[in-house]
Amino acid sequence: MDIKNTLQSFSTMTYSARQQFMGQNGDWMLQEMLTHIGSPDAELRDKLIYRTFIDILSDNLLSTEQIQYLFDTAISDDFLYLNIGEEMTDSVFTRSFSALLVASILAKDAELLILHDDRLQIFFQKIGRFLLLEKDTRGYVQDKGWAHSIAHGADLAAMTIKHPKFDLQHAPLILHALKLVTWKDIVFVNDEEERLINIIEALLARNYSEEALIEFVEQVFDKFEMHLVTQGYNDAFFSGRTCTLNVMKTLYFALKMNNLAPKLQNTIYGQVAKWLKLGA
Repeated sequence: MDIKNTLQSFSTMTYSARQQFMGQNGDWMLQEMLTHIGSPDAELRDKLIYRTFIDILSDNLLSTEQIQYLFDTAISDDFLYLNIGEEMTDSVFTRSFSALLVASILAKDAELLILHDDRLQIFFQKIGRFLLLEKDTRGYVQDKGWAHSIAHGADLAAMTIKHPKFDLQHAPLILHALKLVTWKDIVFVNDEEERLINIIEALLARNYSEEALIEFVEQVFDKFEMHLVTQGYNDAFFSGRTCTLNVMKTLYFALKMNNLAPKLQNTIYGQVAKWLKLGA
């Protein structure tokens, strides 16, 4: 069977027909979907494989063993971390869409609580590495569709924080990655900021310390001073400054519109005003 044709056919099946198909061919189809999760064919990767993963998770068409297998495979070095650090190569599609798959599995497991605790805890301890190490910042890739690895990594980090078994002691590792993600020698242009601030909103929803987030914001802006002292006004400073300010402004308005964390709002406002020299 050809996986593309199979998924096209699967998308038109009734629920009962899907159940029967998964009972007979589910393991084969899942393996093929994983094999091609990073395909440069946007239709196969995004419109068929990713959407089918969402459908079969939402419709409870997977066994506990299959969900665990997908999770263990997707978080591995051959998927979520495949060749991480590379730029401008097709490996980004495997990393990026593995991130989306893991986020979807975590959302489902938040309801079911079936994933093995020991594997979850190992994953929680490492999650900050993805945004920290990912260097391929492309959004839409001509002829290949969306890569968007930074945005998908942000989605994964936010969903990880929302998981009921996530221990907030791991939050500083995610915040460290968030602090540095804006210093990748590029200014984001595909709404990555809106996805990145979901990390902060997820922490607030878990009652994470507002004081700790204020300290995080102060450290974010301390990096401006540190860069100027060590490297001066170079291209990296201006791209990092602009990208960081864009994220912080987006966060400020999100907090203000939702009446969240007033002290954090004030800290962000003061720092943004300082570095934009407002009122100077």
